[in-house]
Amino acid sequence: MTVTSRCLGLGVASALLTAVGSVLGYAELVLLGTAGLVVIGYAAGAVSWQPRLAVRRSVQPDRVNRGEECVATLVVDNQRRWGSASLLAEERCGPRWLTVPLVRLRPGAQTTVRYTVPTDRRAVLTVGPLRVSRRDPFGLVTLARRYGDPVQVWVRPQVHPLRAVPAGVARSLDGQIDRVPHGSITFDSLREYVVGDELRRVHWRTSARIGQLMVREQVDTSLPRLVVLLDNRTLAHPDSTSDGSLTFEAACEAAASVVDAAIRAELPVLLRMVVDQPPVDGHPLDRLAAVTLAPAGRLVGPDPVRQVCDQLRQQRPGDTLVYLTGAGDGEAVARVGALKAVFPVVLVGRITGTADPVAGAGTVPLAGVLVVDAADGAEFAAGWDAVGAR
Repeated sequence: MTVTSRCLGLGVASALLTAVGSVLGYAELVLLGTAGLVVIGYAAGAVSWQPRLAVRRSVQPDRVNRGEECVATLVVDNQRRWGSASLLAEERCGPRWLTVPLVRLRPGAQTTVRYTVPTDRRAVLTVGPLRVSRRDPFGLVTLARRYGDPVQVWVRPQVHPLRAVPAGVARSLDGQIDRVPHGSITFDSLREYVVGDELRRVHWRTSARIGQLMVREQVDTSLPRLVVLLDNRTLAHPDSTSDGSLTFEAACEAAASVVDAAIRAELPVLLRMVVDQPPVDGHPLDRLAAVTLAPAGRLVGPDPVRQVCDQLRQQRPGDTLVYLTGAGDGEAVARVGALKAVFPVVLVGRITGTADPVAGAGTVPLAGVLVVDAADGAEFAAGWDAVGAR
């Protein structure tokens, strides 16, 4: 329950009038003070009555690209046996509260309300709960209650179609990408046996040692493997503000476009961030919906770009590296470009926004590194296709 300043003023004045009237013997002052206290009591009683609502919430779809339509559906039941409810409620959608009008609900009646979830910004939106507020006629007391379990909507970056996918030095077995003559099947790991596994894949020595059937997991190393590295440091995006960064949002769109093109081509793809963030299970595009800029003040310890480059140099998780960044840190571009010794193909996507890419680069990339300078995600997609057509 929220008490307004008007209620506090009325309460203090009523108490003083009652006290002064009682001490001095003025019945009129006591009457005025008592009337004020009665009004406050009435206001508290008026807002204490709340409808007994049961709210069921669903969203369709729960994963959309930025700008696509997402509709939330609320099914509201008035479970009281008496008293109609005519309410003006608010629904939480991420940081916003949307007004949701509820028609007059008779006792035991049900209504369905649909509204469009705003998807104009990339984010993981928490939709719900429904907040129903009641206020007395005098504006003294407000009481709000919340109904329904919240659900999440994943607003992914906008995807720009790419016509080309970099092949690296490998080729797929179906002949779509032809850069090397032969492929190979290589041991990757061991896992527990499940019904349906081929017995010839059972690793008998390990199974005998631990007393449980273990089978070999193998991977096809002939498939091109893409590594997408997204720079999520504020240092890399000079246009960063408290409201976000346009170049970082465009870099997320570029990353989503590359990941989506690789998945459509059925190519293995690994998405990494320069600054690790809490893991998000599921689709790589869900990680791009949740990623945020890492403020410079929170980065302690070794240079994160140097760290991730060292890890990529040791692990060698792919044959094509795509580094997506802004125009703020040219040294990072050169450092990633040095991975040309490990990755046969290194492509740098530099999102410059309205800045001059040459002035913002700071350092010229190493020879042999493909560089795509773009103002936004759509321009990156065009530059990507131009590079792939060479």
